[in-house]
Amino acid sequence: MAWFFSEGEIPSDVYRFSGENAKHIRVLRLRQGEEVTIVTPGGEQCGGVMESVSDGDVTARITSRKRCENEPDVFVTLYQALPKGDKMDYIVQKCVELGISRIVPVLSARCVSRPDAKSLVKKRERWQKIALQAAMQSRRGIIPQVEECVSFAQAVETSKQNERNIFFYEMGGAPVKEILTENPKTLGMFIGSEGGFEDGEAELAIQSGAPAATLGRRILRAETAPLAALSIIMYQTDNFS
Repeated sequence: MAWFFSEGEIPSDVYRFSGENAKHIRVLRLRQGEEVTIVTPGGEQCGGVMESVSDGDVTARITSRKRCENEPDVFVTLYQALPKGDKMDYIVQKCVELGISRIVPVLSARCVSRPDAKSLVKKRERWQKIALQAAMQSRRGIIPQVEECVSFAQAVETSKQNERNIFFYEMGGAPVKEILTENPKTLGMFIGSEGGFEDGEAELAIQSGAPAATLGRRILRAETAPLAALSIIMYQTDNFS
């Protein structure tokens, strides 16, 4: 069953698709009578049946409504130091599939990738499209947002709004199960780029209340570490059951 996100709430029993959603339906070659699911910004999951698929009109009749229950009960923000090349594309896609709620690209001291402001705007647009596609594919209840790129110090400061933060450090730390003794509602996770973090960055994060955590004895690639960390967090908070 195809999965879509509406731009607003759906007050009536007929929903008219527009923009990218309408184009996607045509690409999928959905026909009259086929079932679809539409999730609203408020988290309402609407089941529907396609009524019309034409160049000028793409509509579905709403047949059921319920609260979308596909979201984890912990809101996890990934503070990801920018990796090289197109690795961030992969990180965004897979983290959305695994249940990330928000992604904040970070420029840390050892980031090799340092795009200018104009390039960052284009990259963020691409990452947001990837997040949308991954949310549709994995049947999420929200479209995780990719925020503007910030400095490491800014990321640490804004992370203070989270109930809990974890600093995944290549130099070692405590296992996640020892840090997450209780399930927080909001949690931030810091992941480094290929070069990891500098000592001063680690000290800043730890002093701000983000304990250092380990992902084991092996050093993971920049695009592997966030997936491993998020999987552990989801398991530890009972969101893989």
